[in-house]
Parts: sequence; structure tokens; C-alpha cells
Amino acid sequence: MRRLLRVIILSGIVFAALLLVVAGTGVFVVRHSIPGYGGTVELTGLDADVEVVRDGNGIPQIYADKPGDLFAAQGYVHAQDRFFEMDFRRHVTSGRLAELFGKDALETDKFVRTLGWRRVAEQELGLLTPSTRQYLEDYARGVNAYLSTHAGSGLSLEYAVLSLKDLGGSDYRPEPWTAADSLAWLKAMAWDLGGNMDDEITRTKLAAKYPVSNIESLYPDYPYDRNEPIIATAAVTKGGTFTTATPVDEEARRGMLTKDLLKSLDTVDKVAKGLPELLGRGDGIGSNAWVVSGDHTTTGKPLLANDPHLGATMPGVWTQVGLHCNNVGTNCPYDVSGFSFSGLPGVVIGHNGSISWGFTNLNPDVMDLYLEKFSGPDAVVYDNKVRALSKREETFKVAGQDNEEKITVRESRHGPIISDVGDDERETGELAATRLKSTEAYGVALQWTALTPGRTADALFAINRAQNWKEFRAAASLFEVPSQNLVYADREGHIGYQAPGRVPIRNVGDGDWPVPGWDARYRWTGYVPFEAMPTEADPDDGVIVTANQAVVPETYPYHLTDDWDYGYRSQQILDRIRAAGKLDANAMASIQLDTKNRNAEVLVPYLLQVQINDEFDRQGQDTLRNWDFTQPADSAPAAYFNVVWRNLLELTFRDQLPESAWPDGGSRWFEVMRKLIMQPNSTWWDNLNTTQRESRDDILREALVNARSEITTKMAREPSNWQWGRLHKLTLTNQTLGKSGIGAVDKLFNRGPYELGGGSSLVDATSWNAAEDYTVTSAPSMRMVVDLSDFDKSRWINLTGISGHAFSSNYTDQTELWARGETLPWAFTRGAVEAKREHTQTFTKPEN
Repeated sequence: MRRLLRVIILSGIVFAALLLVVAGTGVFVVRHSIPGYGGTVELTGLDADVEVVRDGNGIPQIYADKPGDLFAAQGYVHAQDRFFEMDFRRHVTSGRLAELFGKDALETDKFVRTLGWRRVAEQELGLLTPSTRQYLEDYARGVNAYLSTHAGSGLSLEYAVLSLKDLGGSDYRPEPWTAADSLAWLKAMAWDLGGNMDDEITRTKLAAKYPVSNIESLYPDYPYDRNEPIIATAAVTKGGTFTTATPVDEEARRGMLTKDLLKSLDTVDKVAKGLPELLGRGDGIGSNAWVVSGDHTTTGKPLLANDPHLGATMPGVWTQVGLHCNNVGTNCPYDVSGFSFSGLPGVVIGHNGSISWGFTNLNPDVMDLYLEKFSGPDAVVYDNKVRALSKREETFKVAGQDNEEKITVRESRHGPIISDVGDDERETGELAATRLKSTEAYGVALQWTALTPGRTADALFAINRAQNWKEFRAAASLFEVPSQNLVYADREGHIGYQAPGRVPIRNVGDGDWPVPGWDARYRWTGYVPFEAMPTEADPDDGVIVTANQAVVPETYPYHLTDDWDYGYRSQQILDRIRAAGKLDANAMASIQLDTKNRNAEVLVPYLLQVQINDEFDRQGQDTLRNWDFTQPADSAPAAYFNVVWRNLLELTFRDQLPESAWPDGGSRWFEVMRKLIMQPNSTWWDNLNTTQRESRDDILREALVNARSEITTKMAREPSNWQWGRLHKLTLTNQTLGKSGIGAVDKLFNRGPYELGGGSSLVDATSWNAAEDYTVTSAPSMRMVVDLSDFDKSRWINLTGISGHAFSSNYTDQTELWARGETLPWAFTRGAVEAKREHTQTFTKPEN
């Protein structure tokens, strides 16, 4: 269930926003919230003055004597630029959207409250080090200083729109920011980046109709023979530490794998005999990150690249910042620059004066669904005993209505009973009851690592301070959720990889299917020790590539997940690096823009073999001849192939799969089709809606012909006028008021469309959903290349801009550059920052 950031807009808000536009209450309201970046600001609690230097893109570089002053100023700056986004996020994470947007948001609120993100965040505060807690409080102090002098339309245009209708309310004033508000956003990111709950639910629905063997054919094994894992060899020593050494006892290793395989088969057998299992996994958000040693560079020092692929929102998910102690040392150890989240202090991805790091999603299976057998409304059965459920009441204020609404949240030992509030989860329990011939639906509980309080916030500050590989790994050991692939490089020439995170060890099963919560054998027995998590330092070949592919080979004894990306992006990056010779920052950036479609490379030879008699239809097929399989925005063959691909998936699977499981066209479907294309008489090719039996070539021919008709209707009759970017467009959409459906209102907050190249599961990952249309759904949310020989030669770019204010000059000032594949110089040293200075703002202590 990815409904959590879904925009909920009532018609009343839309109408009010339209009035704002039509009435033109004018330029003042529209521009009232745009902050000035100069002058002097009093900020309570400072030890000394703080200077904020901004360049023409509004990117702030903050200079202070003490860490507390740095983070207080960062809080103020984030509030200046993006407070509405921060306020919206905290309403999401605390299950309070209905307070702003009315009853239509209540379902989302109930689900979030049932999970208890905010409750967990509040519990985490007590686990953090005193310094981390203080930094969070300092940051909140800075945010609240801005709130003390700004309100309503002076904070953001969105508040002006809300104030015109009695929903968010004309008297709405944001409450003070707190440390827990910052921590709660980490839960939202953990939700978005972790677990396979959706896959389990889909598997269950499909298992009610299909045998498990049919389901598994849609989830191919990872192709280790073609697409390399991040670490080529992997084992755990008798002492419990990870090693890349090849295991000596091959017979023992094979015996272990056989045992594990049998255990997996036993679990699948239990599923096939009655449990309502889930099936279906769409390719989600991902990322690219890689690092090369000095052996591969023109400078003899490492280069590190990263481009996280996230939802394309307005404003973008990242904001750029530099945090600099005037005198770096024990008392003030921060000199760091990079990308952060508004609402969270520090830098999430970037570099300091000694090291650089990047993230991609490890995506281990850290969520399990447990079917709970109720014994009355207040208890469940576990280990042959009746166990009481814990219960709590949640109350919701709803804009536009006087009465509050309430729910009772029930929790088992495994976690919250999510079937009480989620339609998909409730259906999962009902399907389970049907298959197990039960007269009562099972409840469905979610066990998830992020619902256990942890110390990820400590890890972020420790990474910002780390000066070498040892300190970086020590910081990573605190990073619990969401589990990420961390790539590393330092100025001494070292490179590395570390997988941190809390990954469960299951007593029985592998987490792919829901399990009986009443059976104690399916419990989690602990977590993979950090010492045993995959890691590598200074590999012999001097290259580490992470792009959500398999992390380790099958020799690794712990189960991380079966839901890897299938490695088409990672292998293309590896191939480009190996063919490149010596790399510089520009060459690294060019790899980020690679648009080769390795799926097309497999399928086009089969498409060209199909006999098409009609000359008009054959013109489309002919565009694929001599194609180099790249997908720039102006490519005609790319346009035609992707229309064929969408039609091919529709013709092959939609007659046999429910709508919720229709192919999205990502890397899993690349691999499914790669195998299926070699089975010309598979039952998947047969169209159940016709009387005849179709084969592979029948469906390929129909896809080619249908695509010719579709692209002609959508674009042009002549293939020379086809362009992929005219179909594949990105509209940056405001998460709240940007989906009104009224053009004048949408134009206030949204930007685009932008015609793009790239595509799903390509290195330039401008993803689209083949179950819907060709619209870009996620994209590289930023791009960076860090040059460890000279940080000032590094490059960066944001998807949108620094500002969240719709008519600020920095709202989308980086987007056109991003769309063209260009980047900005990344000034780090004081001299480089001074050379780009355009605005200066000074924070000072109040005189009293």
C-alpha cells in the first residue's frame, strides 16, 4: 500500500484556489511568501554570528562556530525555502492529513496511525546520543524562529489557498516544530524504500486463482550468469564476519545450499496447500551509485557518482546545502556539503572534507505479513495459547466537520493488525479464510523493522563527521532503517561498500509469502549481525557498482531478499566503466545519462523475424532495423519500440492476470519476457478471450500492428516524425494543490511537461508504468559526481530547485539543466563559495 503520499484534494479547496486565480488577489498573495536572502536576522540561542552565503541558484552555504548554531541556521533556512512541504510531511507521518484536507484524507490517516510512525519516532528520541538530540532541538529552534515571524500566506502560497475555504481553516497556524517531527520523516522514507508487503499481497490474490508454479514463473530467479552482483564472492567466517574469500569446502557449501533450498521448498509447499499467498511485484523506485579507484581516473584519485530514482514531485525531494564550521576540529567537526531533506538536519548524501558517500536502496525483505487467528475481538492464538491483543484508541480531527472520528488499533506480538484499516490487507485475510476453509477471515498483522525504535539519526550525523573508512563503517553500523547500499571514497584513494541495516533472521520461511501468526516456528529469531553484513574495501578491480541489483551471490548464508532489481542497469554501468579507459567527472556524468535499452536488445531480433504483409504496418517494424537500442528523447525507434513493449505486455498478460498485477514493464518483466520469448507455445501467449490458440509470433505480430496504429494516432503517420520524448513526458506535480484537474490552478504549482529520453530500468531511469501510459512516474531526483582529487571540480544538479515557493526564481531553475543532462559546479571550499556569492544573510544573537 503506497497510498501514504497520495494527494487528497476536496472540490472545495479546488474551487477556492480557482477563486484565488480568477480574482487575482494578486501578485501580493502569490509572492508574499518568497523570502529575502539578505540582511540580518535575530536567532535566539546562538553562541556567535552565523553567515549564510547563497549563489544564484539559492543554494545555501552556512558558516558557524558551533554545531548547534549550524543546525539552527539550517532549520531556519529550510523553513524559509520549504516550510509547507515540511508541514505537509509531518501531517502525513503523524496521520493528521485530514486536519488540513478533510475527510477524503481520513483513510490514509487511519493507516499511518495504525502503523504508529509518530509514536515510534517519539520513542527513538530517548535512544539517541545527547549530541544528536541537541542537534535536532537546535534545528527545531531555527524552524520555530522563522515561524515566529511568518504566518499564513507569508509562509507559503498553499496556506493562502487553504485559508479561502473553511477546511484547513482561515485561523490555521502551524504548531511549533519538534525533534520528533524530523525523526518521523525517516519512517516515511523507510516505508517508501523497504520491504515487499505489496508483493506479498499480490501473491496472495494470485494464489487464490493460480497454482504457485504459475506465480513463480512471473518472478524469475536473479540472472547471476549475466548480471553481476555488487560483491562477486561472499561468505561469513566462523567468527561471524563477512568475507569475500571463496569458501574452501565446496561440498559443505553445496550441502548448505541444498538444505536451504529444501527449507524454501518446504515453505512453498505449505503455501500451496492452503495459505493465501501474495504475488506480484512492480518495479519501484531505485538508484544508481558507483565508485572507481584512482586506477581508473585521469587524476589518480577516486570518483563517486550517485543519482537516486524517486517520485517526481514539485518541489523535488532533495534540497542542497553546505554546513561548515569556521574552525573544523573537536568542538565543531562539520565541514560537509550535499543533499538533505527539508525537515531533517545534516546532509544525507554528499561529502565532507575527507570522504564522500552515496546511497542506493538495498531493499531487503524487512516486512512480513502474519495471518492472525482471532479468539474473540481482543485476542489471537499463538503457540497453542490465547494471547491478548494490545489496544489503543486514535482520535482524528477532520477539517470541515465538527465531530472527531475514532478508531481502535489492535496489535499482536507481530505488529499492528493492518487488515482493520486497509482494504487490500482485509482482502488478504478473507482470501486466507477461503483457502483454509475457515468461517472467519483472518486478521493480517505487519511485522516491520522500522516499527522498532532505532538510531538511524545518530548514523547520519556520524557519517557527516567520518574522516576515514573505519569511522564511516562505525557510523554505518548505527544505520538501521531503511537498509541501503552505501558506497564510499576518500581523498587517500580508498573506496568501499557497506550494507547496513536491520535485516531479520527467520526461523522458518523466507518472507515471500504471508505466514501463520499462530505458529511460533515462523518467528523472527534476531537480525543479521552488522559484522556479517556485506562489505568490501578496495576491491582488486577498483570498481564498485550498486544499482539495486543482487548484493551477494548464493553462497551468502543469510537471506536478504529475493526481490532484487534484475541488474540491467548495473551491468550496463559496469560495461561502460570497463570500456571507458581513464575517467574524469564529465565521463562519469555521461554514464548517468546512458539510455541503452538492454531489453530491446533481446526482443528486437524476434520482432524483426515476424512476417508482416501490410506495407503501412511494416513501416513501424522497419524503424527497428539498425537501431542502436538507445533512447534519447528524439529517437523514432525508441518511441515505436516502447509502444510495442506496452502492447506486448498487455496482449500477453492482461487476459490472465487481475488488474492489480498487470505488468508495469520494469526489470522483472524484462526478465520474464526474456525467458518467455524462448517458449513460443507457452500458455501465457494464448489469448483467453479468443477461440483459437495463439502462439508467441501471433502476439508479437499483433503488438507490432497495434503499436503502428497507436503511435500514428498519438504522434504522426510518418516514422520520421516520431520522437520518444513526445510520449515520454514529465510533469512536476505539487503533492497537495497541484492535482486539482483545473488548468489555471495546476499552473500555479506545477511545472512541465518536459520531454525526456531514458526509460524504465535504464541507467537514465525515467520510469513509466506500462499498465497505464508513457508518462514519467519517477526519475533521477538529483545527480552528483564527486571528484576526490579536488572537491571544487565536483558536479551536482537537483531535479527542481532549492525553493518550494511557486513563483520563486529558484523553484525550477535547475530543471531545464537536469532535463538536458547538464550539471552545476559544486563549490565547496570557502574560496569557491565566495566566487559564486550572490546573497548574504547573517544570523545574530538578540541584543538583550
